[in-house]
Amino acid sequence: MRRSDWLPATLLVVMWSSGFIGAELGTRTAPSDTLLGWRYLAAALLVGAWAAVRGIRPDRRTWPRLALVGLLCQCLYLGGVVTGVGLGVPPGTAALVAALQPLLVAVVAGPLLGERTSVRQRVGLVLGVVGVALVVAGDLGAGAPLLGYALVVGGMLALASGTLLERRLRLPVSLLESLTVQTLTAAVFFLLVATADRHLTPPADPRFWWAVLWVVALSTFGGYGSYLLVLRRSGATRVSTLLFLTPPTTALWAFLMFGTRPALLALPGAVVCALAVYLVVRRSGRPVTRGARA
Repeated sequence: MRRSDWLPATLLVVMWSSGFIGAELGTRTAPSDTLLGWRYLAAALLVGAWAAVRGIRPDRRTWPRLALVGLLCQCLYLGGVVTGVGLGVPPGTAALVAALQPLLVAVVAGPLLGERTSVRQRVGLVLGVVGVALVVAGDLGAGAPLLGYALVVGGMLALASGTLLERRLRLPVSLLESLTVQTLTAAVFFLLVATADRHLTPPADPRFWWAVLWVVALSTFGGYGSYLLVLRRSGATRVSTLLFLTPPTTALWAFLMFGTRPALLALPGAVVCALAVYLVVRRSGRPVTRGARA
């Protein structure tokens, strides 16, 4: 990974981790579909206005494909994760499940995208799983229902599918256009879900609006925007591998925000995660990625 790529990579890890904390903040005061509906309504208004100022216009050839990526990466992924956290899955455990995505992406990215992995990178992927397991080992006895964990796993599978699809399509659109279409798709989706469940009315608790501001600014624009940027610049395997760093980062967020003390193995787990990411993203003397055609 080039030096110029480290800043967006660091931003991705910090902002992506904030989403798990935002899910905990929001679902303390309202159902998950209420939080997601208002989150994406606000985000859609902001990004839509920005796109209008920049002169972004609908393209019938590319927008349906971008909407499909948004359905997978934002609607199904966030719907599963936020609902799972609302059912009692700890944020750290949700981050762990999401961090298992790199293995799935790495397995499929080779034959589908031509992104070959070296022995060093495969060792790094295995170490990443070990590291995230250490970080959140204490969360697994939290007593959340099986449905909550199933929703988080389903969300992870949707994100992996959307990541591979976006990289496979390689649509000739700007980052702003991609973010605009996907955000509008998610807004329509979650507003329909919240309306159907009669959860569209926001609570009077001011903490709800703080949570909405948190997830719009940090998670939607910061997290998903940096995710798309790193995906385009570094590839599916590398962007997914950076998610290995989200469990220890989420554990730090949870300690600072809620006073939740990390498990005893959190520190060594974070070190293992950092080593795993270094092994995967470190540039070698010969290229390990071969571009795929859409």
